Amino acid sequence: MSKKHSTSQDVAELAGVSQATVSRVFAGGAIVSEKKKKKILEAAEALGYQPNAHARSLITKRTRMIGVVMRNIRNPFYSAVLEIFHNRLSALGYHLIFINSTNEEIQEKEISQLLEYNVEGVIITDALLSSSAALKFKRSEIAVVLFNRYTEQAGSSSVFCDNYLATKQIAAYLVELGHKSFAFISGPSDTSTTLDRLKGFEEVLKERNIDEFMIESGNYTYESGFKSAQELMTKNKHIDCVFCGNDIIALGAMDAIRVIGLRIPEDVSVFGFDNIRMGAWPSYSLTTWEQPVEEMIDGTIEILLNEIKDNTAKPKTLMFKGHMVVRNSVKKK
Repeated sequence: MSKKHSTSQDVAELAGVSQATVSRVFAGGAIVSEKKKKKILEAAEALGYQPNAHARSLITKRTRMIGVVMRNIRNPFYSAVLEIFHNRLSALGYHLIFINSTNEEIQEKEISQLLEYNVEGVIITDALLSSSAALKFKRSEIAVVLFNRYTEQAGSSSVFCDNYLATKQIAAYLVELGHKSFAFISGPSDTSTTLDRLKGFEEVLKERNIDEFMIESGNYTYESGFKSAQELMTKNKHIDCVFCGNDIIALGAMDAIRVIGLRIPEDVSVFGFDNIRMGAWPSYSLTTWEQPVEEMIDGTIEILLNEIKDNTAKPKTLMFKGHMVVRNSVKKK
């Protein structure tokens, strides 16, 4: 008999039990004696039987599938986040359905894909969740958690870093080091991440009576960091510090600044956000702010699984603090 085409009926015949008993063993939860269970597992091993996930979900009413919606997969921060989510959820017996969103806001076709797969929950990272999308997930009793952002309107649970407090501390640190002319290369201006990072940074500069603060809107990519820094530094050579909305922007900015002929940090300091692995490379040695990513991911999964278990659970917000990682891209006193 071909192992490739073995069925639960084949396993049942070899083990001397009913097909229903085989189904109960592989579905989990039902009580089957250890003796019968051992016979079934040995028969399955001998036949090379693999239970059909779809068929099992019809029995258990659970697909154990989680959707992850991510827009900027080229950002090393999010590719690392995806890897950790995969490892954590796989260890818990869940499967990931990955949606690489091509728009800032999650689209109808992406919602339809997740509904077709009958996912139990959805984690949305750097895409925006509209109120209408949130309503569709709610009607289908699909739990949704926003990771690394939040929204006031959608009524979904959120897990994020305290960007406002972080950038207040960053700005205070840079001012105390003697910087006087600042530029901020941001991400998209309509996200909670960008708005909070800008707000905290700007407030401290105003408190310290520093008026020289230019803002250039980017999109959290290396290319936008390079282009924005090139334009800023060519027109405003007096800028002595560039704060970047994330690390990949900062790496692009550093390369552009060096191409112009300026030195880092002697002429211009550069500060990032996220602490991606590339930032520690000797050619960059980027001073940055590290988000507690693993704790944020664990918190996201805990909320998501709780909402899957209880679809009447109220939306929850978890906010984490990070810490500064000092390297060599910022001029010291």
